[in-house]
Amino acid sequence: MYALTLHLNARLRPLDRGDIYEDPIGAALEKNGCGYVSGGGTMQDVNGEIMSCDIEICLNNKSTDILRRLQNAIQRIGAPKGSFLRGDDLDIPVGTLEGLALYLNGKDLPDEVYKSCDVNDLIEKLDSLLDGLGHMYSYWYGPDDTALYFYGTSFDEMKERMGEFLTEYPLCQKCKVKRIS
Repeated sequence: MYALTLHLNARLRPLDRGDIYEDPIGAALEKNGCGYVSGGGTMQDVNGEIMSCDIEICLNNKSTDILRRLQNAIQRIGAPKGSFLRGDDLDIPVGTLEGLALYLNGKDLPDEVYKSCDVNDLIEKLDSLLDGLGHMYSYWYGPDDTALYFYGTSFDEMKERMGEFLTEYPLCQKCKVKRIS
């Protein structure tokens, strides 16, 4: 067996990591008799916000064919820039997606805004605005704000498509947009 780690420069809750990456990669490896996913982990900042995650993979061997199949599976799913596969004598960059974090102010808006706005409605509208350019992968609830993590083909285009809407939607008052990959 050949053990390696897929480091994802992605801010994903463990359940999202499993649904988006671990399960599909594991299924692809097992279907082709190449190996399996053996686990995963999450790196958090001191404030608890997720910063990145890892997936532990066991391949039957380190053949070029099996590594290519694994890379193809990752490519089909999509990984953020800054992600990589690492093992003994192996360090392969993977990932082309760009990340955008939208930080919603969770304490300084009028109470009526929090009562009248639904974050799920906001997510649905933002995903619709992105129209295939990207979508929300995960989120984080912090003590002062809520972060929504979007990944897609272009940070700048995602930010531009969201721009006017963010200035108009009440829950987006005092929000911050940050590039995360």
